[in-house]
Order: sequence, then C-alpha cells, then structure tokens
Amino acid sequence: MKRHAIPILCIVLVLSLVAGCAPTVSTPAGTEGTDADVAGFWKGLWHGFIMLFTFIISLFKDNVGIYESNNSGNLYNLGYLLGVLIFFSGSSGGACRKAR
Repeated sequence: MKRHAIPILCIVLVLSLVAGCAPTVSTPAGTEGTDADVAGFWKGLWHGFIMLFTFIISLFKDNVGIYESNNSGNLYNLGYLLGVLIFFSGSSGGACRKAR
C-alpha cells in the first residue's frame, strides 16, 4: 500500500497544478459577466482545496489570485472555507493516531 502512495500523490499534485489553478483577472466594476460566470459553492470548495497551489503560483504570476472575486457571496465563502479545512486538516488523523 505504501509503495503506491507516492505515485498517486504525484499524479494528484500534477493534476491539481495543471487543471485546478483558479486564475482571476481584475475586471472593472460592472463588467464581471453574467450570472453563469459567478462562482458558487462548488467552485468555492474547489478553490479552497487548491488554495496552497494557487498561492504558490500567484507569487510568480500577477494575474492569478487565491480567491475568486466574482462569487455568489456566502455560499462561495462557505465552500472556500470547507475546501481549505479539508485540505489542511485531512492528514491530521494519521498524526494523532495512538501508537501501539
């Protein structure tokens, strides 16, 4: 089982970097687009989950942000928060497990 963990982790990391980075471009007020372009709960969840990768990329690119400014409000914020919590607290179960 352990020998398969590293290749799977590498595949997930590469897929997240390639497909998941959420570039946001600053747009003038009133030109955000239609309601179909507004990020909702599910995009917030995904953006929260990939926040670390997007943050690293945003250090090198000016047009990439870690938070979608054109969002639906509270539902996007909830999804974003849950995504961050899932990503950053997901591996804590193994560290807290009691040794036998």
